[in-house]
Amino acid sequence: MSVKIITVAKQLPKYVKKTSEILPFLNLWLEGQDSRFQRKVKKIFENAAVNKRYSIMEPSEVFTATSFEEKNAIYVREVIQLGEKVLQKAMDKAGWKPKDIDFLITVSCTGIMIPSLDAYLINRLQMRQDVVRLPVTEMGCAAGISGILYAKQFLKANPGKRAAVISVESPTATFQLNDYSMANIVSAAIFGDGAACVLLSSENTAIGPKIIASEMYHFYDAETMMGFQLTNSGLKMILDKQVPEKIAAHFPAIIHPFLIKNKLKIEDINHLIFHPGGRKIVETVEELFGAMGKNIDDTKEVLRLYGNMSSATVLYVLERFMDKNLPNGDYGLLLSFGPGFTAQRVLLQW
Repeated sequence: MSVKIITVAKQLPKYVKKTSEILPFLNLWLEGQDSRFQRKVKKIFENAAVNKRYSIMEPSEVFTATSFEEKNAIYVREVIQLGEKVLQKAMDKAGWKPKDIDFLITVSCTGIMIPSLDAYLINRLQMRQDVVRLPVTEMGCAAGISGILYAKQFLKANPGKRAAVISVESPTATFQLNDYSMANIVSAAIFGDGAACVLLSSENTAIGPKIIASEMYHFYDAETMMGFQLTNSGLKMILDKQVPEKIAAHFPAIIHPFLIKNKLKIEDINHLIFHPGGRKIVETVEELFGAMGKNIDDTKEVLRLYGNMSSATVLYVLERFMDKNLPNGDYGLLLSFGPGFTAQRVLLQW
């Protein structure tokens, strides 16, 4: 019995702006700040390797002083709509019906809602009343792969079943209007909103890349490197500038032992399906693997087209590989990083 990924679908919010179209809003936001600081902030946006990003709100809403309650209310409303659309889109691609799903895993870290998204989806789509649901809420950018890890464990223990992993994120809902820290500025420059859905199955007839292995890797003494601080004005970004260097230092321990356990080495991996955390992280990965003849072109393209959508982003990269009709036998390495600090890995074979 094996667990396979059947399909991946994405859903984008209705608002979209190119980086050049956001700069006028920056001028208003930065009014009164030191001129050198203003130039630095604009340069960060222009050099973020993000051409455009999508949002659940118009830029004017993002750059307007509102309460945490008001922003979170928008998040809840839009997350439910995006979650329903992306799950329906994935089911349509796979030919599934809502009652075909045995395990429902929802992922988000950019807002707060109780009951969680999965409860709304069960009601809106009239899913089975005995569907097992699991919300994953506090794992940041790594959570999309975390959801796949959990789905794999459910399905491995229950042959002949089906699972859906749905990630819906809105980092723009966490933008802090009165915070001129580099963490807030850099996150605003690289992040965008989006949703994705992965369908998996442990049926004998399932068609798709097989999950060969999956593991988490936890960094010691790195809890303060990335995350959110809950404040009266909302979720305030924590982002240490040492993140790319920290990842680079741990890469050998993250990659090689995991592959050796599965009797493989990095040269055997045909496809690197990496989360685009930001331009610096992308450049770090390219430096590490470029000499081996590996590329992360799809990772870079997802960052350029959509920005970093937290947990959903790596699933956008995965969708691009799922749509390529790759040769049987090819190996793919799925990898993302998030608060904790942690790395999540999945080894796939087509």
